[in-house]
Amino acid sequence: MPIQSGALRFNSDSGKLEYYNGEEWWQIDNFSADNATGGARGLFGSGYIRSPATVNSNVVDYVTISTTGNAIDFGDLTVTRRGSETSFSSSTRGVWANGFSSNVENTIDYVTISSTGNALDFGDSLTARYSSTGCSSSTRGIIAGGRLVPGTRYNTIEYVTTASTGNSVSFGSLSNTKNGLGSCSSPTRGIFAGGYDGSTSYNTIEFITISTLGNATSFGNLSTVARQQLTACSNSTRGIFGGGEASGTFVNTIDFITIATTGNATDFGDLLATNFRFASCASPTRAVFSGGYSSPGTGVNVIQYVTIMSTGNAIDFGDLTTIVGNGNAGCSNAHGGL
Repeated sequence: MPIQSGALRFNSDSGKLEYYNGEEWWQIDNFSADNATGGARGLFGSGYIRSPATVNSNVVDYVTISTTGNAIDFGDLTVTRRGSETSFSSSTRGVWANGFSSNVENTIDYVTISSTGNALDFGDSLTARYSSTGCSSSTRGIIAGGRLVPGTRYNTIEYVTTASTGNSVSFGSLSNTKNGLGSCSSPTRGIFAGGYDGSTSYNTIEFITISTLGNATSFGNLSTVARQQLTACSNSTRGIFGGGEASGTFVNTIDFITIATTGNATDFGDLLATNFRFASCASPTRAVFSGGYSSPGTGVNVIQYVTIMSTGNAIDFGDLTTIVGNGNAGCSNAHGGL
C-alpha cells in the first residue's frame, strides 16, 4: 500500500517525528521559540588573521543565521590561536578546544551564545593538539583527531559534558590517525569525514553514537575527491561537507549525507570559491561557511550559505570582522545535534 502524503512516523535512529510530503520523509524539528522566530545564532572564533597584520586570533564573531549581513564582534577567546577547527555547542554554550598559539594547546573555553563577552576557561583536553575536529549533541561535546608539531597525529576521540566544566574524557578512536577532518551531528550520531594522515588524504566517512563510548564505524565515502581541511555542519537530517584540499589543490565542492542512514555522500553544489581551513555552523534550515584560505596564504573574510534541504551553489551572506585563514571554527545554538 503506498504511503499517503501527510503520514507521520517516529524515526527511532534520530529520535525525531517525521512526516511524508508525497516524495520523501521530512523531519519535524523541535527547537526553541527563539530559534523559530529567527534567533538562531552562529559564532566563529580563532584562526590566523591575514590583514591588517598576520597574527593568531582570539576574536569571536557572530551572525543571526536566518538573516544576511556582516558579522558582529562577540568577544575574545582565552587564548589567541589558529588551527582550532574544534568547536561544538549546546543550545546555550559555544565551546572551542585545542589549537596552536606559541605552542600546541590543550585549552578548552566557552561562551554563553545568547550573550556577548569574553570566553571563560572550561578545562583541558586529554591531549594537546591542533587541526582536530568537534561535534556535539545537546549534552556532550566531541573532540576527534588532530596533530602535534611536527608529525604526530591522533586517532583518539574525547568528550566533555557541555553544561559542566572540566577536562575531557576518553571516548574511543577513529579508524586512522589523522587531522583536518570535517564533523557534524544529529542528536544521536557524530559524523567525521575526510582527513590527512601525513601522506594520504581520505574520502572516508565514519560515525559514532554520541551517548555511548566506543570506536567510530564506517559510514561511506565523500562524493568526489579525497580531501583534508574541509568543514562540516548539519541540521538533524542532513550533514553538509564543504571545501578542503585534495592533493595540493583547493576545492569548492559541497556534498551531503542523510545522517540516519549509511552510504556515500551526494553532490550538493559549489562554494563561491575554492576554500580550505574554514568554519561552518548551521540552523535547521541553513548551513553557513566563513573565512579560510581561498588559495595558499590568501585569507578571506567571506561568509556564505546554502539551504540545507535543497541542493545548489552557495550564496553570499556577508563578511567577518577580520580576514581569517588557517583554522577558525564555528558553532551555533540551533545545529542538528540539539
